[in-house]
Amino acid sequence: MRPAAIIFAFRFSNRRQSLAPLTIILRNPTYYPWGSVSERMFSHGTLPQNSTSGPEASRHPESATQPCLRENEARYLCRQQCRVTNMSEDQGVGRSPFLDAALAAFMGIGIAFVGGAMYYAWYKKNVLDKIELAFQGGYDPALELVVHAKNRHVTDADDEVDVKHDSWTKRLRRKEQDTLDRIIHGDETSHYYMILGCKGTGKTTMILDAMQANQAEGVAMCDAHPDLEVFRLRLGKALNYEYNEDSQTELFSRRDPREGGPGLDVERVLNKLEKVALRSAKRTGKPLILVLNNVHLFNNDGSGREMLLQLQQRAESWAASGILTLVMSSDDLWPYTVLRKNASRMNVLTVYDLTTEEALDACRRMRHYASLPMPLEENLTQAISILGGRLAYLNRVSRAFDMVEMARHMLAVEKGWLLGRIGLIRDCDDDVMDEQKWSSCTWLLLREFVKIRQEQEWQLEEAISGGKEVSLHELPLPSIPLYKCRQIMTRADFLEELDRANIISIDINHDVRPDSMLILQAAREVVEEEGFDDLLDSVRARIDEIESLHRTRELTFKDVDSGDRIRLTVDKGGVRLVED
Repeated sequence: MRPAAIIFAFRFSNRRQSLAPLTIILRNPTYYPWGSVSERMFSHGTLPQNSTSGPEASRHPESATQPCLRENEARYLCRQQCRVTNMSEDQGVGRSPFLDAALAAFMGIGIAFVGGAMYYAWYKKNVLDKIELAFQGGYDPALELVVHAKNRHVTDADDEVDVKHDSWTKRLRRKEQDTLDRIIHGDETSHYYMILGCKGTGKTTMILDAMQANQAEGVAMCDAHPDLEVFRLRLGKALNYEYNEDSQTELFSRRDPREGGPGLDVERVLNKLEKVALRSAKRTGKPLILVLNNVHLFNNDGSGREMLLQLQQRAESWAASGILTLVMSSDDLWPYTVLRKNASRMNVLTVYDLTTEEALDACRRMRHYASLPMPLEENLTQAISILGGRLAYLNRVSRAFDMVEMARHMLAVEKGWLLGRIGLIRDCDDDVMDEQKWSSCTWLLLREFVKIRQEQEWQLEEAISGGKEVSLHELPLPSIPLYKCRQIMTRADFLEELDRANIISIDINHDVRPDSMLILQAAREVVEEEGFDDLLDSVRARIDEIESLHRTRELTFKDVDSGDRIRLTVDKGGVRLVED
């Protein structure tokens, strides 16, 4: 059998703009069912032009003829194949360039679609992983801002205060700290919490102490803000969520994701947070904790109340399922009144000032850790009697060399601020009538607080003279029920503004107190001044005169000569004809 001859030929087509390979395999002519090409060529009398002839052909007839025949057969088959291909293209049997272009376009779209779907699935999973990372221990940004105590030098004062190895907050563990620890550590479920207390009572400090105890494991903390756009960014930072701003799919988005406002963005992050909380609760068996600090900073308007209600709806469902506990802290009462209407699982924790003994112990420890000498017990007691048990004030006065002088300075500053805010103006103009109306009503309430305080001191002195061992510094702040305060002030709309101004405080029992001992002492100095009652009465009388002038109408008659008489009839029953 003769070996096969393989010839590769390439044809360039102007229509397809590509190289078409043609492979012709020549075998023994007997294998072709239609007969050998050479036989057909010789039958038609076609002789190859480059065939061998002459003496060489006579000497080697087979060797001279076979290569020539194979070459001619290959050429003939190439020409025949080209004709068949051209005929098929002309008849529309082959692929057109439009089909190639469409196929390439569909392939590109398919690759882009599959790649986009894979990226979107990865991005959604990555978002949940990042939010879950925000609840891991040691991540919370609030802990990064906590200033740790510096290394101190051990002095002889250690024996006096007996706090050689503990921080002062550990020995001064408040009764509310145990409850907060259970909440922050995820041991309390099926409820969400509102922490109420005056400014500077230590609400945030106790929350941070509870977070430090477990390195913020499962806890995230965010501060509220009057601008909801700023709150949106703070919530995203606390939860490690970018609101899809880092997604490459925004290149093909037609709408800006912020067009819906901060409320819609907060709803998006709450949806993601719910998925993470479900996943975390299945793994750990404990709920996640989200702390919203100072929610009273929201504006008490439509947008602020709507944001609180939006958060409350999620808090109710999360508390019912036990996957997340929402903790809110506030200095004012109005967020509680907004949430109270729809609250079914909300618990309220109220934080008050330190008692006298706790305040004395706290001052000693603060002085010790500030490496300052211990003051005399009388000076320390006198300073506490002026400031009370407010932690923010104790922190300032304990770091002063002269604690009594610092306490008096703080009292003078507070008195000046109080007079600048609600000072009375005798013979005021009608332009400031509304302000003086608010100020006079406030001083009516503060004067009542001072009277109650004086009555408490008189009763305590009577008890001391009777042989009882009590101290004047253990008196609580005077309180008045809310409904009586409305009667004293003769106005019901001023109390909320006074609460926001930190002049008074209202607790969940609807008892009204001075915001702090410092406010009470400043108001007492003003009320006990000579002539204060006359000043207050004169201002209120002036307000009545201005209001009566505003209600008075003046009638002027023109073209009236001397001696003319005008008859005027006032009828409150309607229009009627008066005859002379």
